[in-house]
Amino acid sequence: MKTGRSSEPLKVKDAETQPYLDLRQTEDETLSAPVLMPRVTAIKAYSKGFACSAGPGTVCLFEKTEEKDGYRQIREIRIPPDPCSNEPSQAEQQEITTMCISPSEETLATSTDRGQIYLIALASAEMSKGMQAHFEFLSHSFHSGVITGLSVCIRKPLIATCSVDHSIRIWNYETGVLELYKEFQEESYSVALHPSGLYILAGFSDKLRLMNLLIDDIRTFKEFTVRSCRECVFSHGGHMFAAVNGNVIHLYSSTTFDNILNLKGHSGKVRSVVWSADDSRLVSCGMDGAVYEWNTLSGQRESESVLKSCSYTGVALSPDTRSIFAVGNDCALKEIQDCQVLREVASEDVIYTAVVMTRSGRALFTGTSSGTIRAIKYPLLMQKDWKEYQAHSGPITKMAITFDDQYLLSVSEDGCLFIWKIIEQEGRGLKRDKEICYAEEILITKPDLEEKNQIMLELKTRVEELQTENEYQLRLKDMNYNEKIKELTEKFIQQIESLTTQNQELKSEKEKQEVTHQEALKDIIEKHAKEQHDLESTNNQKLMLEYEKHEELQLKLQRMQESYEEKLHDLEDERLHALEDMTQFYEAKLQEKVLELGQCQDESQQQLREFEEMKKQTEEDGDLELHDIRVRYERKLWEEKETNLKLNGETRVMKKKFASLQREIDCRDLEIEKLKVEQQKLHGIIKALEKDIMGLKREIQERDETIQDKENRIYDLKKKNDELEKFKFVLEYKVKELKKQLEPRENEVKEMKEQVHEMEAELEQFRKKCTQLDLTISELKLKLKATTKERQKERQRVQDVQAVLHRFKTDLHNCVGFIQEPKKLKESIREIYDRYVQQSDVVEIVGLDADVQGEYSRQREHMERNVDSLKKRLAKDIIVHEAKNIKLMKENVFLVKEVNDLRTELRMMRAQIHEYETQRGFSKNKSATRIKSPSLDSSRLNFEGEAERIVQLQRLEIQRLRQEVLQCQGQGQDQSFVLPSLPSNIKLPALST
Repeated sequence: MKTGRSSEPLKVKDAETQPYLDLRQTEDETLSAPVLMPRVTAIKAYSKGFACSAGPGTVCLFEKTEEKDGYRQIREIRIPPDPCSNEPSQAEQQEITTMCISPSEETLATSTDRGQIYLIALASAEMSKGMQAHFEFLSHSFHSGVITGLSVCIRKPLIATCSVDHSIRIWNYETGVLELYKEFQEESYSVALHPSGLYILAGFSDKLRLMNLLIDDIRTFKEFTVRSCRECVFSHGGHMFAAVNGNVIHLYSSTTFDNILNLKGHSGKVRSVVWSADDSRLVSCGMDGAVYEWNTLSGQRESESVLKSCSYTGVALSPDTRSIFAVGNDCALKEIQDCQVLREVASEDVIYTAVVMTRSGRALFTGTSSGTIRAIKYPLLMQKDWKEYQAHSGPITKMAITFDDQYLLSVSEDGCLFIWKIIEQEGRGLKRDKEICYAEEILITKPDLEEKNQIMLELKTRVEELQTENEYQLRLKDMNYNEKIKELTEKFIQQIESLTTQNQELKSEKEKQEVTHQEALKDIIEKHAKEQHDLESTNNQKLMLEYEKHEELQLKLQRMQESYEEKLHDLEDERLHALEDMTQFYEAKLQEKVLELGQCQDESQQQLREFEEMKKQTEEDGDLELHDIRVRYERKLWEEKETNLKLNGETRVMKKKFASLQREIDCRDLEIEKLKVEQQKLHGIIKALEKDIMGLKREIQERDETIQDKENRIYDLKKKNDELEKFKFVLEYKVKELKKQLEPRENEVKEMKEQVHEMEAELEQFRKKCTQLDLTISELKLKLKATTKERQKERQRVQDVQAVLHRFKTDLHNCVGFIQEPKKLKESIREIYDRYVQQSDVVEIVGLDADVQGEYSRQREHMERNVDSLKKRLAKDIIVHEAKNIKLMKENVFLVKEVNDLRTELRMMRAQIHEYETQRGFSKNKSATRIKSPSLDSSRLNFEGEAERIVQLQRLEIQRLRQEVLQCQGQGQDQSFVLPSLPSNIKLPALST
């Protein structure tokens, strides 16, 4: 679409406001007029029209109209609000930068100024004219600003990123899906995932927050007073984390949240922190050009490397913790060992911004300020030995490698997260030392879990209600269908009767038509014979005439050929004679002329000799004579030339006549060939007519045979009709008897259904009793716990008494040692008395309590034995009743199946009766004699006897089942146990009607 000056205006018609808008404007008008319409930032044409952006978050579809250069707006598509954002309406204010339509014109894709990609199906957008159309994300939402933080965990395939767009996003690098997304009020500077993948640490401008990764939310549960934390990292074990605040590194415990250590030593801002594999060391680098290695247990510096001219931005540690790799603004990669720079690899005028090393220690990856990634082999070489991959459009801010060394992750200032697969030079992936099983656990709060459980309970109740409603509706439908079946059977019986009457009428008409058909056949046969005779005679006459004409034409041909050949021969002879004569004539003339010329030459010589002397006098006379001779000879030559020309013309005429005669001969040959072709065609027609005659004869024979077969078939059908009428009478009588027998069976089935309902009610009672027993068991368990606690107390008392007795025995033994010294013996006895007199009373009381406790323990053991025996008895009874229940259910299913089989047999009998009644219509007279077929009667009687025997067996089985049900009910009332509840997924088969 051209803008500015143009010869014709482009007209666009709105679907709501019908008037046309003229988009042609001059440069002066565009400068002077105020901007009222939204700014068009992108436009794309397709076969039906075009799509253009019409302001923030809006795309309008226009289609062509019948008018010249006219377009009409048919649809307006908007970007939907973002529910995860703090301000959902901001998504609607995005400016659309580019648009693209698929080659099949099925989908429209757009990109915005905030780095988001949306799409919509054009077919759905055009069809849903009554509803407002909205774009959808191509896959999921992306960061719209610089990504400042990146972290991975060990137990889950998760990536955490934070950006200046105030959002934290959790990605899955195995599936490439955005798992969680949340926007905050403040900007997040750094992010760190716990190795378990259940917690996340994020540094904001005011505080450092430790948050839970819930199933659908990121929720804060602990805050630390660390402002503007630009770097935070969890240890590999997850029990500690390091947070940077300016030039100080704080170490916190992940379990007690205490500040363990504060590592001070950097004079500039700390830009990167890395833990060792065993979490015993911590390596940091800063803008002051210092790389420090800290001991995380004591907080002391173990090594340092300071280079004031370099401002470090990234640091990495080798798996054996011997080498440290650092990058900064000096365009070099440094390997530091033992406080000294061991190697330094220049980057060729590109600043390294990040560095990581694989856990296998075989390769280094560095990110540059131009957005490229370099893969460098380890050990490092002084010369250039890397592979460079172009990735981002801005400087790389962070890089990380997954725990299994399979993926490299990189983020940049362009707001993109790249996931790279790490492979060897041969194209194979790196071998894993062991397979990693990712955890599937998630965090969820107790209120959310209770709410979901409540929703599940409500849904279960709703399902049960729906099941009952469906069963009720199914019963109603069964009733309705039974009534409809009865109505249809009555209608079918009426139709059968009407069809029988129609069949009789058709039979009478058929007989009449057979008579007329036979007469017509006779007439047709006679006509056919006459026509055949006439055709044969006419064809023979025509053949004779054609044969005579053919002979005449052959004779004419021969004559013409002979005459033409004679004429050609004569013409050739005449031409040859004429040519010979002409050649002889002209040769003679030439000889004469030659002789005359010789004589003239002699005469001239003589005259010259005679008149040599008189030359001068006779020159004029000689000249005149010579002139006359020349004229005469020229005339003669001219005459000879004319005669030659005439002869040439005659020869040409003769050639033309010859050519014309040759053409006539060719035409005659063509006519002869045409006559031959016509003769062949006539022969073919004669053969085809002969074949038709033979085919008509065969058809006449076949029709005679078919007429005989049909007459025989009609005779056989008449006989079968008589037999079927007899068999129908017998079947009608047996159907009536079977209907009489089925009515009591149906009543019995209804009674069995009622019994089944009663048994289900009893099962519900048994379930209730079972729940009561469960409650009593739980109470007994509580009592057992209380008794065990008392027993422990009594054991402690017994131990105390035993200790007192042991001391008393030792004192008494010592006292017995003074038995030879009465004074010392007396003093020791007094001491023993002073010590143990009051304690002896306590011992007596304890003894009494021990007796009571022993009695209590004996009663408790007796009760426990009784409870165990009751449990065993209950388990046995439950197994027995389960077996009985299952047996009853199986027998009930077997009976239902037998009833269904009987019903299908009844339907088959009815269908056979219907077929017999339809076949009976082929009979000619209803008053034919009824002859009984012994084979059919015997088969019917056998079937009747088998049906009666099956019915009697089923009655006996039903009586037996009733007796067993009564016995089960009596046992359930006498004994103190409960039948187990049937599983909810077992259903009785439906009774088919």
